[in-house]
Amino acid sequence: MSSHKSHRRRGAAQTSGNPKFWGRHAVSAALENPERRILKIWGTREALSGFDLPAGIPFQFCEAPDLARFVPRDTPHQGIVAEVAPLEDVWLSDVLDAHEEDDRPILILDQVTDPHNVGAIFRSAAAFDAIAVVTQDRHAPPESGVLAKAASGALEVVPWVRVVNLARALEEIASRNYWRIGLSGHADTHLDKALAPRRNALVLGAEGEGMRANIEEHCDQLAKLPISDQMESLNVSNAAAVALYAAATLRQSKAD
Repeated sequence: MSSHKSHRRRGAAQTSGNPKFWGRHAVSAALENPERRILKIWGTREALSGFDLPAGIPFQFCEAPDLARFVPRDTPHQGIVAEVAPLEDVWLSDVLDAHEEDDRPILILDQVTDPHNVGAIFRSAAAFDAIAVVTQDRHAPPESGVLAKAASGALEVVPWVRVVNLARALEEIASRNYWRIGLSGHADTHLDKALAPRRNALVLGAEGEGMRANIEEHCDQLAKLPISDQMESLNVSNAAAVALYAAATLRQSKAD
């Protein structure tokens, strides 16, 4: 086991100020997460009536148009906005230690930077019970309202491990007996044939560029999704959902 703790968690990227989350799912999940510190909440009387706010959290009633100053233009905030503190760092080794007997997949993203895509990937990771999402700290979006809204609460339940060196992280993951599968349209093998019977780490690259060569070299196998010739590729968040579904189906078939 590596003792070099260079692996960080969601929210570790530098941001200007504390993030603001909006929408019922994102705010509700943040309130339910004991690791999340809520700094202040703004909301309409109607929206806040649906929340049982813990004592000690400052809140302010606002009209819906007033909330628009907290969110991107034309964003449906659903009448509630929360200012939150970023989550504390967590180490990759700690995540791996906590799941030594776990055969659920780990998802690794190589320079996927769009917050909508990363948020949607978190939502799929939660839906298909992934252990964690791993990204490189410098080439991933920070924790933000856009990402949290797309994640629909999943940001609070799926660990986000932000690492300094993704190749080194893949080496540590391999040392824990994970089979590292890189998703690539140039592969010869379909994903269902590449999945290992037990522990899989699924690696996806950015749209367009795909995985970097160094990251491909740190995969045990490359595999592709069986998509139609009518379409060259899938959006990375859709590809992640399909890959996680395939891994979940394999695990379920073994359980049956």
